[in-house]
Amino acid sequence: MDDSREKQIIFKLQHEFPLIPEPYKKIADDIGIPENELLDYMIELKNNKTLRRIGAVLNHRTVGFLANAMVVWAVPAERIKEVSDIMISFPQVSHCYEREILKNWNYNIYTMIHSVSYELCDDIIKQISQMTNISNYEVLYSTKELKKSSMLYSGIKSDKNNY
Repeated sequence: MDDSREKQIIFKLQHEFPLIPEPYKKIADDIGIPENELLDYMIELKNNKTLRRIGAVLNHRTVGFLANAMVVWAVPAERIKEVSDIMISFPQVSHCYEREILKNWNYNIYTMIHSVSYELCDDIIKQISQMTNISNYEVLYSTKELKKSSMLYSGIKSDKNNY
């Protein structure tokens, strides 16, 4: 595949998909290639680990998740796997990351928890705390969404229709 075609495909894949029954066909048509060629290239990107996943971004506030909390936890290094496995078993936990402990910030596990109310969110946090036996944590509730977009990995422009 030539370099400009490759760039067009990457550009299209990193932007919003059309909300239609056959989004890959539309993307392929916009680029000017058959759908099976697009899909074969996506498989190649997946196999060489350039493309990890394609996922939907849910606007959680629109669907009723009004309480959204980042909870930071101080987890002993030797318990990270055990504790994070418990945390990710909760369907309300959308993200769970390990981060470096900083000089004046001793939290190393970060979870994002979503719920329909602050009370239910607090209950989930307490359940996680009890199940993991981790009581050293801070809750940071979102107050306003300032930006929500997917990461763009190239400034490649397409000569065809952009979404």
